[in-house]
Amino acid sequence: MSTLYMVRKGDTPLRICLRCGITLEALLAANPTVKVSPYLIPGQHLFIPERPPAMYTVQVGDSWESIAWRLGISEQLLKEANESVRNCELVPGLCISLASAIQPSDWRARAEYGPLELEQDVKYVQRTFPGIVHVESIGNSVLGKEILAIRIGEGPRRIHVNGAVHANEWLTSSLLMQFVEDYARYLQLGLCWGRWNAGLASEHTSVWFVPMVNPDGVELVQEGVSGQHSWDHSLVEWNEDDRRFDRWKANIRGVDLNDQFPAHWEEERARRGVFEPSAMNYSGEAPLTEPEACALYRMAEEKQFAMALSFHSQGREIYWNYRDYEPSETEAWAKKLARVSGYRAVKLTGSDAGFKDWFIQQYRKPAFTIEVGYGINPLPLSQFGSIYHEVCAILKEVLLPE
Repeated sequence: MSTLYMVRKGDTPLRICLRCGITLEALLAANPTVKVSPYLIPGQHLFIPERPPAMYTVQVGDSWESIAWRLGISEQLLKEANESVRNCELVPGLCISLASAIQPSDWRARAEYGPLELEQDVKYVQRTFPGIVHVESIGNSVLGKEILAIRIGEGPRRIHVNGAVHANEWLTSSLLMQFVEDYARYLQLGLCWGRWNAGLASEHTSVWFVPMVNPDGVELVQEGVSGQHSWDHSLVEWNEDDRRFDRWKANIRGVDLNDQFPAHWEEERARRGVFEPSAMNYSGEAPLTEPEACALYRMAEEKQFAMALSFHSQGREIYWNYRDYEPSETEAWAKKLARVSGYRAVKLTGSDAGFKDWFIQQYRKPAFTIEVGYGINPLPLSQFGSIYHEVCAILKEVLLPE
């Protein structure tokens, strides 16, 4: 048996599988044509194999809160999965559905993590950790999507962390949001995270995360244009007439955001040799022409961070220098981060105009470009767990007192 499903904007095979509780293999077996096209098209019909609904039988003494805690499910999501009985008294023997009670951690590790997933995730951590997680908008993308920043900690030392500057490196967004939730939860519970004292870190350091600098580009990589995008013709042309956007790093205007900062920008543009919009390596017509780069620039100017980390993929390397502008302690920091993560600290030459480059040049403070994982972008979700362990080690190291 199967049911007919109409594809909505934002759907991908993995997102549909997660929402419907089926495997990708089952979806592809029921819909062989999905393997042929690079992206789903809104309005397209798919067959969804049916599965027995996941149910829980209420026990004596149960409450929504206790069931959610026992099963590791958000209470809010559990209630949303049981709209008809969410306001009723839970009596023993009542069956409630678990089918749609998907945790944000499931979206991060099991399906493409895009602007909509981030928006919902930010609302989730705000609601779950009031007084611990603080959210602000630092600007908008070319297409008007909010660029969100999340602060945790009350300490005087300020650190900046960003991800998904490059569109096909969107896994960095889900990794950073997983750290946000885990860090906030240990603070809420007043517990140490292994041997790491979350409370001490919060007292010492305020950290601002910008998980998705390039939301328009991320959405393009994950969903394509499918003939319904306002920039359809231009984007396909800039992508060398290819309708698959896996290799796309730029923002929606074809500008590489990590070549947009006023740190020997002219030299970087000449070195790249790309003078028109492209999937990668086009520096734009001038520094800071793109709103996403301007948002990071303004935030750094306003907050006066002591350190900055920009997460990219891939290579398992840490770039820490810039034209000898970096302060003396930067190399020691890089070696510490390499030691805890297993990454390689690299003194990089022949690269300019990146966020890390500008931050070091402008403020003479430590900054790092961290290339997580290894392989071809977008990195496979199968690497999420191992990379997350490495990202945690790096972030824990920089958040504690020196």
